[in-house]
Amino acid sequence: MMQVQVQGLTLSDQGFVIMLGNNIDKRVLPIFIGAPEAQAIAVALNHLEVPRPLTHDLFKSVMETLLCALTKIEIYDLVDNTFYGRLLISDGTKVFTVDCRPSDAIALALRFEAPIYVSENVFEGAAVTIENKPAEKAPAEKKAAEGAPPSLTTREMLQQKLTEAVAAEKYEEAARLRDELKKLSESN
Repeated sequence: MMQVQVQGLTLSDQGFVIMLGNNIDKRVLPIFIGAPEAQAIAVALNHLEVPRPLTHDLFKSVMETLLCALTKIEIYDLVDNTFYGRLLISDGTKVFTVDCRPSDAIALALRFEAPIYVSENVFEGAAVTIENKPAEKAPAEKKAAEGAPPSLTTREMLQQKLTEAVAAEKYEEAARLRDELKKLSESN
């Protein structure tokens, strides 16, 4: 197993895609996920507060109430274009393995700050190389010019709009804004 991190979450013409990678390899493992899971991951990635707990927040609360912790998640297999994941949960004396979708596992790992592991065979078989394109400043600068008060920086304005989009449950807009924030961070 190799440890990976979330390298990005984006919307493609085929749906939401989460990219997993590490700092050593230039490849990423793209996994297509559903909109609810993309929302849960985006909320965790951006450390956003939501008015009511999402399902993954509820699951974390239940686990903590039962004095359990998520020690790590594993994406261990790929069969017929379907990734298989599991949670490794500890109660302090035993470790329990629970089968789950990788997207749910990632959403929980982000909330618990637990490590994410991928089987070397899965990574080798499905990882892709993505060319690093220079970040375009125009979309962020354009957004900054669209009615932002002069006292807000571009980053602050985008973060504010992201928070508003999540609160209004406009998750596609939230994902787009999160990507804009990431591009802005990468260009600095």
